[in-house]
Amino acid sequence: MKILLLGEYSNVHATLAEGLRALGHQVTVASNGDFWKDYPRDISLVRRKGKIGGMALLLKIYSLLPKLRGYDVVQLINPMFVELKAERIFPIYKYLRKHNKKVFLCAFGMDWYWVNTCINDMPLKYSDFNIGNVRRTNRDAIKEQNDWIGTAKERLNRFIANDCDGIIAGLYEYWVCYSSAMPRKTVYIPFPIKAGECQADNDRGDTAGRKLKVFIGINKSRSEYKGTDIMLKAALDIQKRHPDKMELIKAESLPFSEYEKLMNGSDAILDQLYSYTPSMNSLLAMSKGIICIGGGEEESYSIINETDLRPIINVQPNYESVCHELEQLVCHTERIGKLKAQSIEYVKKHHDYVKVAKEYEHYYTHEAGTP
Repeated sequence: MKILLLGEYSNVHATLAEGLRALGHQVTVASNGDFWKDYPRDISLVRRKGKIGGMALLLKIYSLLPKLRGYDVVQLINPMFVELKAERIFPIYKYLRKHNKKVFLCAFGMDWYWVNTCINDMPLKYSDFNIGNVRRTNRDAIKEQNDWIGTAKERLNRFIANDCDGIIAGLYEYWVCYSSAMPRKTVYIPFPIKAGECQADNDRGDTAGRKLKVFIGINKSRSEYKGTDIMLKAALDIQKRHPDKMELIKAESLPFSEYEKLMNGSDAILDQLYSYTPSMNSLLAMSKGIICIGGGEEESYSIINETDLRPIINVQPNYESVCHELEQLVCHTERIGKLKAQSIEYVKKHHDYVKVAKEYEHYYTHEAGTP
């Protein structure tokens, strides 16, 4: 098949493209590299700052459109799959829809269905927008509500979701939001991971005679929203309590290549306080034998039919839970070997990029659009 992957989140499309190419498909990735993370792509859609940057990107996309036709599959990372106003994306989407065979929408992150469901229906006990039946009122949560509720972004999201051939959710929580609204159109497929090389001590889980290395990635503009502020405070406090047992490694808003270098060799990663499911960054870390302290609710295991492996140290969305779980790991290193081994096995079993690409391939050709 000839496949176009439009947009990027945390290396999902770049990794999926590798898996699909390994299966013999012709794949083009067009994206902005997910901003400063700078993931690989075939066509760069980076926007320069300001209105001039927006107009330049719009002209570039219009000049590219004749080349973005004749595909068997077009997959959009998000309704806002390019860095333009929603109003300007409508005609781009309609062109892609008209001149290609099938179009799929990904439920991988921020959009109207995610925001609206979490603030109104609240099917999750916690999320980016609620804790229990109480809405979160931090600055980023309010900003996203204002961006998506009753706006052109909402209209675009609902139009594409209703018009496209299928919707692919990459996390349990996104699947919950879309499947309740569009059960016949929505499918869950795990994120693809191309496993990194494991450090020798990560294979053995050997931490004797050295400090436990704990890694945290910080996006300064999203720290409160994603809970990194709470996780960082907890990690700093545990480090103060046990300076002889724990080393904290911080990566702040780095390109992916530099981020991965800092992460390599760590024993554990703190990530995604408000998530039920490990993110792309967590999964990549787990593939290297790095233990994830973050989202690992039972629902995330159930949706992939995993009954035995429990490699993720699940935390509740508060400071006390993070402190407790991190301190337990630092002080009980006998658990580490098993958790590292299970982390590697878990990613190989459920997230191998070629295996996941086969699931996409099957959905594209056999299931999408069926009643």
